[in-house]
Amino acid sequence: MKVFKFGGASVKDASSVKNVATILQKYPGEKLLVVISAMGKTTNALEKVVNDYYYNKGNALQSLEEVHNFHLSIMETLFHNTELSVFKEVAQLFESTSLLLKNKPDGLFAYYYDQIVSLGELVSTKIVSAYLNNSGISNTWLDVRTVIKTDSTYREGNVDWVQSNALAHEHVLPLFTTEKTIVLTQGFIGCDAENHTTTLGREGSDYSAAIFAHLLDAEEMYIWKDVPGVLNADPKFYNDAQKLDQISYNDAIELAYYGASVIHPKTIKPLENKNIPLYVKSFLKPEASGTVVRTGVQTKPLIPSFIFKNNQVLISIAAKDFSFIAEHNLSKIFALFANSGVKINLMQNSAISFSVCVDMDEFKIPPLTEALMQDFKVRYNTGLMLCTIRHYYQNTIDTLTAGKEILLEQRSRNTAQLVIREIIK
Repeated sequence: MKVFKFGGASVKDASSVKNVATILQKYPGEKLLVVISAMGKTTNALEKVVNDYYYNKGNALQSLEEVHNFHLSIMETLFHNTELSVFKEVAQLFESTSLLLKNKPDGLFAYYYDQIVSLGELVSTKIVSAYLNNSGISNTWLDVRTVIKTDSTYREGNVDWVQSNALAHEHVLPLFTTEKTIVLTQGFIGCDAENHTTTLGREGSDYSAAIFAHLLDAEEMYIWKDVPGVLNADPKFYNDAQKLDQISYNDAIELAYYGASVIHPKTIKPLENKNIPLYVKSFLKPEASGTVVRTGVQTKPLIPSFIFKNNQVLISIAAKDFSFIAEHNLSKIFALFANSGVKINLMQNSAISFSVCVDMDEFKIPPLTEALMQDFKVRYNTGLMLCTIRHYYQNTIDTLTAGKEILLEQRSRNTAQLVIREIIK
């Protein structure tokens, strides 16, 4: 069995959905578990719906209708017959979300986020599954919430591996028959013990695919992207980006942890634990070799890899009484970060200060800094970039930082991280 994952860019419009069908036809008779993300920028659009609803920032129902119309336009291109059941099924999904929006929120934002944003994956898989069946590519649509069970940590659900494993063997494996060898399901979402929808973290569809690969003992996992494979840098930031032909699990998990967008940070561990190779291939050129991530190999070519994270905040924390930032203070600081759900991208401490670099989040950072100010002196800089270089050379750092101010720098044997900003003249 192979596990395939198609991201939002690979199903962003009708022609992209048709391309997915073309790729699947290249694997006749093989058992495929196919994980599909929300279409195009649907997750962003649904996040706007949540914000409009929860914070009363706009007309949430109108924002939802725009998302519905986007999907209808794709469906009307894919299907000539609007009487097909998929139109009714998609309408029902949007109607259930619309009913939710007509009631005032009385719980946590994170809960409503998961109930609303998960709509994107449910709708996209309904559409893709129907198109495949209509095109002669027989498949079974699976509601992932019947298999992937998590706790109730909304927006960052923790997988119950024991229960999910039992359910995968009970409900998924029997779906593969001689007539149907493709099971199609959603990425990004799961379900808690109260049957409430949960999500696994932003861009979590890669992780969903890795979970299934692990649970079902897949022979290989494939991520289909709009790039030729894993590049040593994002071409948007680095003009000379090169494809890495193969990557060790160690390098892959380091690159993912530091923010390489091509692989979700949680993806590698479930695969590495069962020695399942991961292939990152282009859905534009499916015959090309792409990149393989596997155990027992060295990264080739062994060149510097660059990860750039924009919109960073550097927060400096010091005790109000000029005392040391020691274990007692650090435990209090880490507790505040954990409770606020803010992840630390880089941290460094001196005798009397502790500095962290984090993603800017307009909903999380202001309350966090207010909480920190109760016990500490807090200063921060915004609008920064965090640059991570794996397998760096000094000349690569010199080139990268030319004309920029370095606010914080940290190096290990293989990795250098720098918080920088443009020098304003």
